[in-house]
Amino acid sequence: MRVDIYCRDEAMGKHSYLAVPEGKPIPEEATNTDWHPEARQVEVDDERDDLARYHIVHPLEQIGAKGYAITSISEQM
Repeated sequence: MRVDIYCRDEAMGKHSYLAVPEGKPIPEEATNTDWHPEARQVEVDDERDDLARYHIVHPLEQIGAKGYAITSISEQM
């Protein structure tokens, strides 16, 4: 699966990332924050289900459940 990645700034210089299926808009429940494009057409390895570069764990599982995947608070950079 390919995803588009968005980034937002957090407190104390940290960042969160949001992954949505390629070409899809950010889901309504996640649009109330200031996301800016980070990367397009990022391949998620079906075998690993991991986007370590963006600190998103189990992105395929998250996308299946809610339509997007997001960096957990414990993984914020």
